Amino acid sequence: MSQFLSDNSASVHPKVWAAMQAADVSDTPYDGDAVSVRLDEAFSGLFGRDCAAIWIATGTAANCLALSTMVQPHGGVVCHREAHIEMDEGGAPGFYLHGAKLMLAEGVGAKLTPQAITDLIDPIRDDVHQVQPHAVSITQASEYGRAYRTDEITALAQLCHSRGLSLHMDGARFANAAAFLDCGASQAAGPVDALSFGFVKNGAMNAEAIVFFDPEQASLARYRRKRAGHLQSKGRFLAAQILAMLEDDLWLANARAANAAAAALSAGAGERLLHPVEANEVFMRLTPDERESLRAAGYEFYDWGAEAARFVASWNTPIDAAEALGKAIASL
Repeated sequence: MSQFLSDNSASVHPKVWAAMQAADVSDTPYDGDAVSVRLDEAFSGLFGRDCAAIWIATGTAANCLALSTMVQPHGGVVCHREAHIEMDEGGAPGFYLHGAKLMLAEGVGAKLTPQAITDLIDPIRDDVHQVQPHAVSITQASEYGRAYRTDEITALAQLCHSRGLSLHMDGARFANAAAFLDCGASQAAGPVDALSFGFVKNGAMNAEAIVFFDPEQASLARYRRKRAGHLQSKGRFLAAQILAMLEDDLWLANARAANAAAAALSAGAGERLLHPVEANEVFMRLTPDERESLRAAGYEFYDWGAEAARFVASWNTPIDAAEALGKAIASL
């Protein structure tokens, strides 16, 4: 079988395994070890500004713990109607945010615009009878594989900060967006307040990072991470994965490889494409019979509604396998 189900299914990069092995020595528990204490400096260097970073095991926890530092239980988080925190996190935001509301906005390609946000929040009365927005969450790359440009993020940040709102970025595929934009981490993140920096989909085993551009917020997140049961006693193994991914820009190289495979398979899609391919996901129209034909030929992927499918390339997807899939699609 040729697997295009999800980049979560990809293997762990050998350099990550080597880093975990190197970290397998006695050290201070939790996040006081020699590896974990290097995270702030590493991310500050990557983004070119002071920041604080903490490790976490899952993207869901990364998103929710970051937002928990921004949103009170009586407040709300503006996000796209198809955002991962709304569609695929099993109610975790409500759990971690103690009942705070997700406020759903529209946008092409699962991207938010300043207009979409103001259309949603401007009608809200400023009184205790209605939920007030406290933060906005965007996804880079979006749930349909669309990348926010730096100027788009800047416009969103200006709106948020003028309204007293924090801006969070779900960066599960942040590396893929940066690779597509051919820019550094700072440009791909823009002036957000906190970033859930994804590594698991890009070659790590079980390590993500929450990057706070206001270091004081990280102090609060550390307490909430413990309370949520996510303070691992051997956190050096998570930190080691993250540092291995940052070293020599492995995070970016892996993303470029995944994006190249997605571009190769999309070459056969033609007018079937539902969205421009700007990361490592490809969405296209396929009838049930066409999908069955591809599965019979040995390809694994997810259905996306009644008449479409999603294909995801990974850092280790062989380019020839992606090209073969593109040819199979073109021949349908």
